[in-house]
Amino acid sequence: MNAEFEACLKDGVVRKFGREWKFSPQPWVLTKREWRAVEGMGHVLARFQQACDEIYRRSAAGGLPPWIAELLDTGKPTWMVEVQRKAGKLGHRPRVIRPDLLLGEEGFALTELDSVPGGMGIAGWLAEIYAGAGFDVIGGAKGMAEGFRSVTGEGAAVVVSEEGGEYREEMAWLAQQAGGGRHVVAPEDFDGAESVYRFFEWFDWESMDLFRALAERSVEGGVDLTPPCLPHLEDKLWLALLWTPSLRRMWEGVLRGSHLQRLREWVPFGWVVDPSPLPAQAALPRLDVHGWDEVGNLSQKERKLVLKISGFHETAWGSRGVHVGHDLPSNEWREVLAGAMEDFSQQPWIMQEFRETKVVEHPVCDGRGGVETMRGRLRLCPYYFIDAAGETKLGGCLATLAPADKKKIHGMNDAVLLPCVVESK
Repeated sequence: MNAEFEACLKDGVVRKFGREWKFSPQPWVLTKREWRAVEGMGHVLARFQQACDEIYRRSAAGGLPPWIAELLDTGKPTWMVEVQRKAGKLGHRPRVIRPDLLLGEEGFALTELDSVPGGMGIAGWLAEIYAGAGFDVIGGAKGMAEGFRSVTGEGAAVVVSEEGGEYREEMAWLAQQAGGGRHVVAPEDFDGAESVYRFFEWFDWESMDLFRALAERSVEGGVDLTPPCLPHLEDKLWLALLWTPSLRRMWEGVLRGSHLQRLREWVPFGWVVDPSPLPAQAALPRLDVHGWDEVGNLSQKERKLVLKISGFHETAWGSRGVHVGHDLPSNEWREVLAGAMEDFSQQPWIMQEFRETKVVEHPVCDGRGGVETMRGRLRLCPYYFIDAAGETKLGGCLATLAPADKKKIHGMNDAVLLPCVVESK
């Protein structure tokens, strides 16, 4: 057993990378069925992102309904739209994919698909110390570092924005573990590199001239930028467009049937919050109401729904910009929904069906040298890395166990962060 693991056992709390969370003497155990789903998910999600980019570019070129690209371009500056279209034509793709998976009674609910994920350093560090304590963690002790090495070149600069500053320490640790001169740098200190890992969001582009310069140079051949400038792929809109009835045949044409079936098992049913009036005989699918004003008047029992800002906004990451319908008073629910409709022309929102997460139990250090059982709700974050040959590999899997009374699951101080293993029986 390594010294860091022993110290965490003794303290009961982990203080690392400027963060703090509770410690457990055991990793999270995935059932074999859960493991099969996670193991095969990376390829399906990579194909989904490729299909989304293909749909966007065909729409922009007039081969598919133009409203698709117009919707995804909403609020983005003209230069960025031009760059992302060039990047798609050049075959640029996200090299890291991290879904947020909530564990429910019926399996996983995929609530977000992140191409600029936080937590990679934490996942790597936890895997290393638990592996050192004898656990056979998914991805292995060095899986996250190896994955990061596979998607960045030697000497790569990891550009971490001020907005993403809370992740700077863990990204520095990950870069050091990957080796090869990879290093973290603040935007104002960047002095050039052939390979750049982007840890900043495109909505923040006006804060530093460097961000636009990197995007433009990436399609001119001046820099290998990952994640690339494809902001339309970072919108949650795709999770709702997957369910749009008028696009059903389109999805069937760009995705293998088995992949589409699995995506619809994982992704909760969703809608784009478009305030355009419906025809007199039409209704919002599954909601069976004639418009969003009626959704605003649903009873608490009826509004098991989640409202989310789609992307390209400072509140579109983490748990910000997420509103759980049945947790809000009626007047607040109507106010938030009205705001989402007003935002449509500048910043679209989506709504998804709420999927209940099941309450689970896990041993947690009590801070006094003992162990207690914690009841909580679980989110899994597997990290998939796509190498230069297009092969998708799972580098590690981070579990977040939040107290059972929390509807939003994230890395809060009273949560437990864990690597994962697969059941042995």
